[in-house]
Amino acid sequence: MKIKPDALPWSEAYKLMTGAIQPRPIAFVSTINKEGQANLAPFSFFTAICADPMMICFSPMRRGTDGARKDTLNNIEATREFVVNIVGEKIVDQMNDCAVEFSSEVDEFEEVGLTKAESGIVKPPRVQESDVQLECVLHEVLHFGDQPGAGSLVIGQVVNIHVKDELYYDGKIDTEKLQPIGRLAGPLYTRAVADTFILERKKPSMK
Repeated sequence: MKIKPDALPWSEAYKLMTGAIQPRPIAFVSTINKEGQANLAPFSFFTAICADPMMICFSPMRRGTDGARKDTLNNIEATREFVVNIVGEKIVDQMNDCAVEFSSEVDEFEEVGLTKAESGIVKPPRVQESDVQLECVLHEVLHFGDQPGAGSLVIGQVVNIHVKDELYYDGKIDTEKLQPIGRLAGPLYTRAVADTFILERKKPSMK
């Protein structure tokens, strides 16, 4: 079967894309606006870019109903700072509750019962209940259209990392204790450590 995405309604193209690209980690992004109002929202278009400098990215799509920009994107462009809070299983319900399209006046921390923790470098608060938090400053934003289904690519440089003590050992994060959650298609999610296996990277043979 061959499908040309530009021949599909954006909602059908979205289903194919999210059905093929999975599981996806979730960036639980906290921001503030210029008045200091906090915002918290999840995004499953999220990945790492490089380690030196440490760069990450996520993509907030335009609202499907009217093409409006997300508050997260507006706040980041206004303040040039954000925090990515990693989603473990213990906060997955609150993360899902924050996916509701609240009005910009709503503080999602208060709405879903999560605790604000002061960041070390940036102004947006961290989610205290998240076991790993990445403080970021904006590097660049790329925009791809302004219609429903369009989106932006937010690239940030990580300037400070918070890891709960019990997860950190030998310079690494204990994945089993983190219990990360991945997004699949539609309402389906996955426990990343539910069924794992090891593949050692092969070294080139010396001949």
